[in-house]
This record gives sequence, structure tokens and C-alpha cells, in this order.
Amino acid sequence: MGQEVERVEHQGKELAVIVRSAFRKDGIAFFTPGDYSQQLGYMNRPAGYCIQPHVHKQVQRSVRATLETLFIRSGRVRIDFFDQDHRLVTAAVVGTGDVVLLVAGGHGLTMLEPSEIIEVKQGPYAGDEDKTLFRPAE
Repeated sequence: MGQEVERVEHQGKELAVIVRSAFRKDGIAFFTPGDYSQQLGYMNRPAGYCIQPHVHKQVQRSVRATLETLFIRSGRVRIDFFDQDHRLVTAAVVGTGDVVLLVAGGHGLTMLEPSEIIEVKQGPYAGDEDKTLFRPAE
């Protein structure tokens, strides 16, 4: 198996973060810098550990890019990563229990076997304004 946390990059720009199901660490770990509009973290706490009750304050934020987090509940999926010119950069195969944060560039998914995916991204949904479909460049 490859790395437990993989960073897909192209020309110095991060396209995705893949956290493999095998990742384990005591405590808390964040995989994203503080300026990402979606934060991806991991917690491993013992029984009895408490997180103090809290509410999140209303904070004005500016979101210019839609980041998506994919939770692969079951199956195997190939994710193709594209640059801004719609050229294929690389691909990765993810499987049950893996988590993928799509940060930048384009992406396409091919189910290699029956797959269940939970997707989380910023809202509200902007309909046709939310994404541009394309055919990969040669």
C-alpha cells in the first residue's frame, strides 16, 4: 500500500489530499492549511475523552472556489485529475474508507466497482453556475 496521506500536486499547486483508510494517529491532525475554505482533519480520542460543548459563531467568510470532500463508503473509484487547461495530470485509485479532499483543478470519477460515496461541499448550490463540464484536452 502507498502512503497513508497523499498529496496530489501539479506545478506547485495542490489538487487533492487523499487520506487512506489505514491512517492512524493519536490526538488530532489537520491535513489542510488554515486558508483553505474547507478544513479536513482527523481525530483519534480514547473512551471518556470529552470535547467541551460549544456553538460555532456566525463569521462572514468569502469562498471563491468550491472544495469537495469525498468519503468512499464502499467500492473502488479512479479519480482523474486535470489542470486548468483540462489536460489530464494524473490519476489515483481510492477505495473503501478513503477520504479525498478535492482542492483545485478539474476532476472526473470512474467507478471501478459498485461504489458508495458521500460528498460534502460548500453551499448554497449554485446550479449551472457551480461547475463547467469539459472533455479532456489531448
